[in-house]
Amino acid sequence: MTTSPRIDFHDGRSIPQLGYGVWQVENEVAADVVVKALEAGYRHVDTARGYNNEAGVGQALKAAGLPRDEVFVTSKVPNQDQGRDATLRSFDASMEDLGLDELDLYLIHWPAPSKGLALETWKTLVELKEQGRIRSIGVSNFRREDLETIEAETGVLPVLNQIEVHPYLGNAELRAFHAEKGIVTEAWSPLGQGGGELEDPVVTAVAEAHGVSAAQVLLAWNLALGNVVISKSVTPERIAANLASLEVTLTDDELAKIAALDKGAAGRQGPDPDTFAGHQGA
Repeated sequence: MTTSPRIDFHDGRSIPQLGYGVWQVENEVAADVVVKALEAGYRHVDTARGYNNEAGVGQALKAAGLPRDEVFVTSKVPNQDQGRDATLRSFDASMEDLGLDELDLYLIHWPAPSKGLALETWKTLVELKEQGRIRSIGVSNFRREDLETIEAETGVLPVLNQIEVHPYLGNAELRAFHAEKGIVTEAWSPLGQGGGELEDPVVTAVAEAHGVSAAQVLLAWNLALGNVVISKSVTPERIAANLASLEVTLTDDELAKIAALDKGAAGRQGPDPDTFAGHQGA
């Protein structure tokens, strides 16, 4: 069984580098496919309150029967629950649905600058960690200025920032800032969202050279950057194939050719953190 290497956090903990994500997976389906992912060898499950499937994930964690410390679980507080009181209620609801006493990693899903509640929400995550209810705390989709603000105001840096990273949006400047600060970069939508990466001639040529799929190349590229990577599929064969991307080693030349596909802001396929204030799934 393929097992994922782990990436160290600055708080002394660590996270399996390749995770299984359940964005846009219905609750009932999550209860089934998360078990399949754990059986395939995943030990890192990424969900969120806004995905409306934490109960299904919780059912799967129980059904899988693995020791608690063998499975790393991430969830996120959604934009509509930012602010201290709402965050505390949201966290309690997540923990009840997940069936957990302690969460491995809790993230603020988006900075939502128009709401102006990110700092208050971050202080609440710090509080929950100090209470021993969360092992590690981080953020998602935060910009450099957001990270600088919470550090200046609290002295506590997130262990991780989950952002959109794929060949068409490499986010190199933000990743470099993460590295400078000791923040782990976690990539969501590593295969893009139908933006053409899987059909790109550069990617397909690399895939052919290695006898693997384009999806495996894209995951292997992101892993080679040192990022934590969230893969997603509800098909058992693809769940296993995504995990097998850990065994794909790309050459420096191949990594450079894929990195050169970066389109900057034009390559963004998810919401823009500058303006996004939240909707279903956030």
